[in-house]
Amino acid sequence: MITRTLRHQILAKTATRCFFSTSPSRGADFAHAVIGGGVVGLAAARSLAQHPSSPPTLLIERHTAVGTETSSRNSEVIHAGIYYGAASLKTALCLEGKDKLYAYCESRGVPFRRTGKWIVAQNDIQVEALERMYDFCANEIHVPVKWVGREEAARREPEVRADRAILESPTTGIVDSHSLMETLLGDFENAGGTLALASAVAAIRPLPGKDGKPGGGGWELDVRDTSSGEVSTVTAETIINSAGLGSVDIHNMIVPAERRKKMYYAKGNYFSYPASTPKVTTLVYPAPEPGLGGLGTHLTLDMGGRIKFGPDVEWVDSPDDLSVNQARLPEAIEQITKFLPNIDETLLTPDYAGIRPKLAKQGAVALGKGFVDFSIGKEEGYDGWVNLLNIESPGLTSSLAIGDMVRKLLYSR
Repeated sequence: MITRTLRHQILAKTATRCFFSTSPSRGADFAHAVIGGGVVGLAAARSLAQHPSSPPTLLIERHTAVGTETSSRNSEVIHAGIYYGAASLKTALCLEGKDKLYAYCESRGVPFRRTGKWIVAQNDIQVEALERMYDFCANEIHVPVKWVGREEAARREPEVRADRAILESPTTGIVDSHSLMETLLGDFENAGGTLALASAVAAIRPLPGKDGKPGGGGWELDVRDTSSGEVSTVTAETIINSAGLGSVDIHNMIVPAERRKKMYYAKGNYFSYPASTPKVTTLVYPAPEPGLGGLGTHLTLDMGGRIKFGPDVEWVDSPDDLSVNQARLPEAIEQITKFLPNIDETLLTPDYAGIRPKLAKQGAVALGKGFVDFSIGKEEGYDGWVNLLNIESPGLTSSLAIGDMVRKLLYSR
């Protein structure tokens, strides 16, 4: 928390540090202020703090711990990058991020497993979707996928039903997201980064540079201690808006009214199932269908082998209600039994729910009309502001690549 006492400590700590090399020297408290301590914010803060110039970096998180929102309430899947357009940021960053994430987890002891994934088709429309996906992977993005025949399917996963076809993604996996975020946080702090928990950004003021451009002279942030209500002001040469569910609120604090955006919230309910029966060791997803706000209710596993089903898509007006909507269970069962017919419905229990931050409602998640990409870049008309909006799936997989992209945006000349 940024209190007056801690603020004096911060000023003393950063007095001898080098500041952001491409910004005007103005004695700001920090070179970088990263807003939002989810997995993407952690990755960005880590990447910036580890820059060779050792820039003093502040990570501001409104909750009392990092990664308590979307980052810890998802499927924990390392995605292969096969759902999105070839020219999209989602594809580029997922492909780069997947390789970086596997390497990082292996080198740092973060629990993960290369489970592979089956995408199953039960009708002609889904078969066509899988054929398009296969062609896309083979001819455009060069990601390995393979068809699984009936005999192989019966031998490997006898409980899984696929009436028409199975496309396998062997590079899909799972990761312990909590361990990943703790490791990223450790890297950030070891690089000299400063973490401010229970600290909500209440206002942001861009300071004009010599040419009058907003942000050219740095940024002032009013930060409220969520326990005491006390407000302190810190300055930074750059800001990185990685606030996830609050990212549009941060954006709207700064821009004029005509440039403000609206956030849409897609709630995903998850249900858990004992690992013993039926025994499944591969992730199972339905083939993508148009009009969904997600990839469909699918089967994932945690590192202990426990089965999870979800998420569905429930459009909500607020991100505050994270209780599982048990009224969604019958619909979930209907979807689950299409690919796992022998499941004992009485053993399904509500587990957790997560909220996906979206810039559009009912937009296509996979290839097709209405697809909304990650929005990452320097905000037009301002200096020293990198905006990260619409960071939903595959944000976890892409996190290390996004963090490096933020650093390149600020340090590339």
